[in-house]
Amino acid sequence: MITGAQVRAARATIKWDQKQLAEAGDVSVETIKRLEKIDGPLLSATGNTVSKIQSALESAGIEFVNSDRGEGVVKLRPTS
Repeated sequence: MITGAQVRAARATIKWDQKQLAEAGDVSVETIKRLEKIDGPLLSATGNTVSKIQSALESAGIEFVNSDRGEGVVKLRPTS
């Protein structure tokens, strides 16, 4: 499960604003704003919403890292 901090970091890494992520993930800007404020895993969102956001970011070249040492994001490849 990704976290609000990971969504913010991923967005910053690819230089997207909240509107761009909302459009790419087919969710509302208000949803992005609400989820990014969450401290920790995005448990309050439906699995479908989180999946859409995660898929949009992954399609833009982001890899989410979750390990016993913490969580983060990595940009793997340039987008076209």
